[in-house]
Amino acid sequence: MEAYEAGAGSLSKLAKQFRVSLQYAKKIRGHLKRTGRKERAKQSRHGAVSRVTETARSALRQWLGDQPDLTEMELRERLAASGVVISKSRVGQLLRQMGLRRKKNRSTRLSATARKTARDGKSSSPQLARSRRRS
Repeated sequence: MEAYEAGAGSLSKLAKQFRVSLQYAKKIRGHLKRTGRKERAKQSRHGAVSRVTETARSALRQWLGDQPDLTEMELRERLAASGVVISKSRVGQLLRQMGLRRKKNRSTRLSATARKTARDGKSSSPQLARSRRRS
């Protein structure tokens, strides 16, 4: 902007010289005209402010601590009862942001298929009673 004000060239010529786009140069020039300052304007927040307050987040933690098998729909209903109306998918996003994991069902049988390990599939755990014959 100093070069432009000093008359060193047109805005498009100076934009090329300083390797910025013409649109950016126009944006900065418009800001200078509006405010009279060369400092960049503070970036405003994008999007709406979240309806989920810290109180609602702590309530989520508490509910899941007391009853870890609550579904996202049940959590959504509890939040709605406390005055926070959000979608079911937003509940899932919140849980991921908060680092809360969903319950794993440990009562189901383990898979009979052995997992591959760093030792090329050879497990150090005791083998199940099965045929060792290779075909």
